[in-house]
Amino acid sequence: MLINTKKSGGEKIATTRVAIVGFGLVGNRHAMAIKETDNVHLCAVVDPASEAAEKAEYIGVPCYKTLEELIEHQRPDGIILSTPTTLHAAQGMVCIDLGIPVLIEKPIADNLDEAAQLVSASEASNVPILVGHHRRFNPIIESAHQMISSGLIGDVKAVHATCWFYKPDSYFDKAPWRKQTGAGPVSVNLVHDIDLIRHLCGEITHIQAASRSATRGYANEEFSAAILKFENGGIGTVSVSDSIVSPWSWEYTSQENPVYPYSAQSSYQIGGSEGALSVPDLAYWRHDKEPDWWSPISSKKIRFKKTDPLIKQIEHFSRVIRGYDDPLVSGNEGLRNLAVINAIHTAAQTGRLVSVGEMPQLQALNVEATHKKIAFE
Repeated sequence: MLINTKKSGGEKIATTRVAIVGFGLVGNRHAMAIKETDNVHLCAVVDPASEAAEKAEYIGVPCYKTLEELIEHQRPDGIILSTPTTLHAAQGMVCIDLGIPVLIEKPIADNLDEAAQLVSASEASNVPILVGHHRRFNPIIESAHQMISSGLIGDVKAVHATCWFYKPDSYFDKAPWRKQTGAGPVSVNLVHDIDLIRHLCGEITHIQAASRSATRGYANEEFSAAILKFENGGIGTVSVSDSIVSPWSWEYTSQENPVYPYSAQSSYQIGGSEGALSVPDLAYWRHDKEPDWWSPISSKKIRFKKTDPLIKQIEHFSRVIRGYDDPLVSGNEGLRNLAVINAIHTAAQTGRLVSVGEMPQLQALNVEATHKKIAFE
């Protein structure tokens, strides 16, 4: 239950009690964000590893070995799942069955069937899911979305996203599940970029793609590229690899996470009928007069106030728990991102054009949403 704490002047405000399941790299970042967030308290962590128990003891919170053990001892107001993707669906269902709002790290689940079941259960029980696509909370993306939605660059015609970096052997040796099918850069990394592309440019309807696994010999892919067709008529291209040395990825260009070096480059280019925008540097390009490839073209960079998107995400999650906000990235949004990722894998494996909207998991939820709307009306 929410705890009342006193504010200066005697006013009482509610403190939201949140538990983190999975206390690795991402779980630690959530813990640090909670520490910097007013009126949100980390009440427990869940992780069977001994080093997790040591870190939990250091920060003064209990550490349980399983989600079930956590629930036996206390009931958090909200739960964050930062566990391996294969555990998301089962653990998310436990939270929903208990009526506890849940923040599930991306991707929402290991496969579309499990994701659809999770979203359906969430909607049926009215227990919210927030999917951890935290980049939407970055002021860079908030500014870019406002610029595009206001028509500043005109009709979006094309987008290109580059997601290239090099993961060392230690990254895979420390967590061998990262070597398996479904744990490659398309599912683990590109899913963030797909979320932003959908958020900024609209729904993706069709995909063609190619993938290769070249040198490491793992079950997952090392690099992939895809052509995206949008509902609004636009076309996009994306390229991802975890075995390319490059300065062009969100991690290197956004200054979002200080553990990554800053390259002062951009990773997305979005082209419209009246201008173009690069992200995350927010350079807005347009011709000085009417659009004409012989006339001068110039740019200006849009200013924004830098804040930590993980902290903003935790603040939002607290409001979702209290019922003040609907999830910015709902379970349905997470499902749609996963559908695009699934379509990229399918297109790469089969060599054919794949329709995202024809996937039965999306069609079933769309039918349910239509029935709810009709009933409401």
